[in-house]
Amino acid sequence: MKSAIIVFPGTNRERDMAVALEQASGKAPHMVWHRDSDIPDVDLIVVPGGFSYGDYLRAGAIAAHSPVLRNLKEKADKGVPVMGVCNGFQVLTETGLLPGVLMRNAGLKFICKNVGMRVETSQSLFTGGYEDGQVLSIPVAHHDGNYFADEKILDEIEQNGQVAFRYVDENGQTTAGGNPNGSIRNIAGVFNKAKTVLGFMPHPENAIDSAVGGTDGRGLFDGLVRALS
Repeated sequence: MKSAIIVFPGTNRERDMAVALEQASGKAPHMVWHRDSDIPDVDLIVVPGGFSYGDYLRAGAIAAHSPVLRNLKEKADKGVPVMGVCNGFQVLTETGLLPGVLMRNAGLKFICKNVGMRVETSQSLFTGGYEDGQVLSIPVAHHDGNYFADEKILDEIEQNGQVAFRYVDENGQTTAGGNPNGSIRNIAGVFNKAKTVLGFMPHPENAIDSAVGGTDGRGLFDGLVRALS
């Protein structure tokens, strides 16, 4: 599996993501600078976490208009898989590649901890390494992770099976106590209609080594390699 990672000023998880992708695929990803106009021909494009352009204006808003995003949208429209994590999720909603928006956390505080995240469907190239309903422990680190969409959009993405992950408590239930940021319907991640684009807030690239907190993120990367190799 060949992959590429988009890097912006303020990105801070690109190296973690590169380690996870190389560990799973055996190939180092291409690092693509935000001013580049072309992304290499790859099987997967990743928009990593961080604070692109310092989160000025609104998280992900400036990055959504950077030169490289034009090519990313072209490739996504042709079916090239795209994954956005944390700030990458924010960027993908700002481009319109994913429905909804990410707002300030309900508590108006930065959150950095492990959370429960339930896999809502294994029927995608991103989630094929997991089982339906599997509960993962994955770290989050964000200030603007409160997912919101209006009821019409929410009903549509639910009907289409576009909810990828939900925040859950220690019993695997979608309770207020298991929701770290106030996301509507406990939504932690969503697909586009074709399930070729995925965005979510928790960081699976930081859950691949038992020495530093757990390995629940490995299934995502191993599943991607099987699906795209």
